[in-house]
This record gives sequence, C-alpha cells and structure tokens, in this order.
Amino acid sequence: MSFANLIRVAITAILSNKSRTLLSTLGIIIGVAAVIIMMAIGQGSKESIRKEISKMGSNVIMIRPGADMRGGVRQDPSAMQTLKISDYESMLSGLKYVQHVSPEVSQSGQVVNGNNNTTTTVYGVSPEYMTIKLWTVQEGDCFTDEDVRKNAKVCLIGKTVVDELFPGGQNPIGRTIRFKNIPFRVVGVLKSKGYNNWGMDQDNLMIAPYTTVMKRLAAQNYFSTINASALSEELSDKAIEELTQLLRENHKKKDGEDDDFTIRSQQEIMETMSTTMDTVTLILVVAAAFSLLVAGIGIMNIMLVSVTERTKEIGLRMSVGARGRDISRQFLFESIIISLTGGLIGIGVGYLGSWVAMLMSLPAHVPVWSVLLSFGVCACIGLIFGYVPARKAALMDPIEAIRYE
Repeated sequence: MSFANLIRVAITAILSNKSRTLLSTLGIIIGVAAVIIMMAIGQGSKESIRKEISKMGSNVIMIRPGADMRGGVRQDPSAMQTLKISDYESMLSGLKYVQHVSPEVSQSGQVVNGNNNTTTTVYGVSPEYMTIKLWTVQEGDCFTDEDVRKNAKVCLIGKTVVDELFPGGQNPIGRTIRFKNIPFRVVGVLKSKGYNNWGMDQDNLMIAPYTTVMKRLAAQNYFSTINASALSEELSDKAIEELTQLLRENHKKKDGEDDDFTIRSQQEIMETMSTTMDTVTLILVVAAAFSLLVAGIGIMNIMLVSVTERTKEIGLRMSVGARGRDISRQFLFESIIISLTGGLIGIGVGYLGSWVAMLMSLPAHVPVWSVLLSFGVCACIGLIFGYVPARKAALMDPIEAIRYE
C-alpha cells in the first residue's frame, strides 16, 4: 500500500470515531502543554535572574569576612571581623585585574524627617561603589573622597525613602534627615531600580561615606563586605586569584591554612542560580512528562480496542492481498497521527498558557528546542505505543479474522 493510501485510510479510520479520538489526544494535549509551560516558566525565570544579576554588574566581586556557616556551625564573631581598613587600602593600588574597590558597612534603622519616618538601611561606602553597583544619581551629586576623609554627614537616598520622607513632591536636596539621631544632609537622589526578582525594594536605602557610618553609627573598625570590579567579566577569575593572594599575605596565612575570608563573583552567583533553576525546571518537566506516558498508554488501549472492533476488516484486507506489514503500518500511522495531532494542539495550548503566565507577571520564555523536543516525543509515543496494537493486527489469521463476531 502506498504512503498516500496509508495516510488516507488512517485519517478515515480516525474520523469515524471522533469522540474516542478526542479523548485519546486529550492526554497528549495536556502533557505537551504542561511540559512547554513548565519549560517556559523555568527558562523565563532563569533569564530574568540573569538579567537582574547583570544589572548589578556582571564583573562584580564580593569579599566577605570568614564564612557565614562552616560544617553547619556558625563561626565565632571574631571570624566575621577580618576585613580591615588596611586590606581595603592595599587594594587601591598595584592590582592588575581589579578596576574599582569600595568597602561596605551597613546599619538598619529608622530615618526621620520632621513628622515623617520610615525604616531603611544605610550603606557606608566609597564613591567607587556607585560605579561597581551601577547606581546613577538622578538629582544632585554624589559625595566625594573629601567627604570620606572628613567623615562628612552627607548621604544619597533612594526613591522609596524620598517618597516616605518628602511627600507631595518636596525637593530633598540640601535637606537634613536623621538616622538614629545622627543628622545627614541629602546631597543626591538615586535613580530608581524598583523591586528585584526576590521581592526586595532596591530603592529603600541610604548611601553615605563609609567612615561616617563606621564611626558615628556602627562604632566598628572592620567591614562587612569589600566590593570590587574586575576589568571585565572574562577576567573575574584572575581578579579573584589576585585578591586572594593579597588578602592571604595581609592576614599572614601560611600554605595549607584556610582563608579567613570568602570571595564570590557575580558570575559565580549567576551560574549557581542558573544551575538551581535548571534543576527545578527539570523536576517540573519530568513531573509533567509522566502525563505523556499515561497518554501513550491511553492511545495503546484505544488502538487495541480499535484492532478488536475491526478484526473482520483486517481479515478482508488480508484475504484480498494485504500483507501483515501493510496492516501493521496502517495502525502505526493511525497511532502516530493521533499523537502528532495532540502534540500540535498541545504546543498551541502551551504557547497560550505561557502568554497567560506573562500576563500574570510571571517570567516566561518558550525555547524553540522545547517545542521541537515535544513534537519529537509525540512522534515517538505514537510509534512506541502503537507498536503493540499494530503487531497484534499484523499477526492475525485472515480466516479466523473473517469469522470473528
């Protein structure tokens, strides 16, 4: 039997039982749509996280004292005080792969302007922090190195702080606000960054000279973080090696002795998050793919019923010269067509579901390869689960088939 005839006969047989065919394809439709939607949300979330981290600078390197946890036990507080001013000053010159360096020390509390107040975090940094973290001053100016040397009580504030302390469109530039009863003169307003993917308001902050925060607010002589930026993203690993060597020398660490600091690059964080999202996506896709397995079993059951119902037809075809492989191909084609039809509809439903997810503010991106993979899986399901019914039909005895009631 020719290929065209096989297709025609298969379609005729499928259309003769529309309700049964619809129920058979329903499992495929749901399975394919679920896989595509899960992949879309997983990939969309991954891309969204990568973009969010890139906004903070893809070549950023963060140096923190000690390690927050080691062996499941929190370290002694002294281990979290290992980054000193001398470490920061030694990074300001002589480093080949490091472009900018800024210390960081932070304090959270209430900031007040007249009768208005809000809770925020003040970050004590150097002016280079603005370049490292890609912050832009929208109004006013940034504080200077001279302000850092003089422990000046000046600050930059985010849009959220502006809205809370200066309602009604008041101009905050030049005004004095109080953080823990310490007066700070507002010299600039930061350009808004909005909320990040973790739901954190990036505009609820103050930025001030690190010397001011350390001496007037935190009363400490160590940093919680030192931020740096490599010359480029590609040179981040070399910059980390350079910083590690410098800090080990500063802290007089011998060969084989553990570091008392932790260095992480933004690229490393990005790769870790991507790996995590890939794992989560894989788990979701595997869970959704089980519905395809169930759908394939459903197709096989329907095709077995169809073979039984058409036993006489099979016997007549064989009696007029049809070979076993012709009968086998006929039922295989029916199974594949049912599966592929369900797959195509499922792809459409998957795209629709991804679009609805985007309307609900969920990051979603349908990768082309996931569509091609779903289509290929549908073809395999039709072939694999159609084999048993097709073989049963091909092995029938034509005389017994004709006599079948």
